[in-house]
Amino acid sequence: MSIKYHANGLWIEKLSPSDYRIGLSEKGQDDLGEVMFVEISTEPGNLKAGEAIINAEGAKAVTELTIPFDVTVKEVHVEVEDEPDLLNSSDKEDNWLLLVTDIDDSVFNSLNTDPFAE
Repeated sequence: MSIKYHANGLWIEKLSPSDYRIGLSEKGQDDLGEVMFVEISTEPGNLKAGEAIINAEGAKAVTELTIPFDVTVKEVHVEVEDEPDLLNSSDKEDNWLLLVTDIDDSVFNSLNTDPFAE
């Protein structure tokens, strides 16, 4: 397993040669503050770079998180809508958003290893 980070506040974990999990990184948690409300903006299927993943309301900000690259969504962590506190967890088993495929290896390899890198 390998974890990389995008500057928009997401972590991306390579689970297998084709499967990845995406969640809210430490930077994303810091930018939002304590998450109090989540509305999922996507469902399984193709998702293009720049499309919305979730709308989130935190103690510091209200924001729309977007996907930074094209993916195919296999699963959405719908429980975060009923339990937004899951996104405040440091445990990646709790604060994930999407299970996806079809991330180009060169795109994944170009991501940061530091969650706070810009």
